[in-house]
Amino acid sequence: QVQLEESGGGFVQPGGSLRLSCTAAGASFVINKLGWHRQAAGKQRELVATMTAGGGIRYADSVKGRFIISRDSGKNTAYLQMDNLKPEDTAVYYCFGEKLQLAGTPIHYWGQGTQVTVSS
Repeated sequence: QVQLEESGGGFVQPGGSLRLSCTAAGASFVINKLGWHRQAAGKQRELVATMTAGGGIRYADSVKGRFIISRDSGKNTAYLQMDNLKPEDTAVYYCFGEKLQLAGTPIHYWGQGTQVTVSS
């Protein structure tokens, strides 16, 4: 059974930095896509950044130039370096994983979520 274990959230002032980590525990295969979504109070969950095992990266427009996603090569661990944080980045950040299947729809995994609060 695959479980996404994440860490690294917290409280930071505007302009500060945080680094999130996510590890897919229990996976005997390489998870194709790892990344993060976030959900602010009263809003829908939205994509933040994802990275495939082949190196393909996608960012939300709102975080481009401030956030960097990376992965340990050949491993199911991803990192999200968040710099120049803004109050609007405040949200619960959920690690996300996707396993492709030869037939059928991809399997999605979610972490438990970690709170990121940006405030002065």
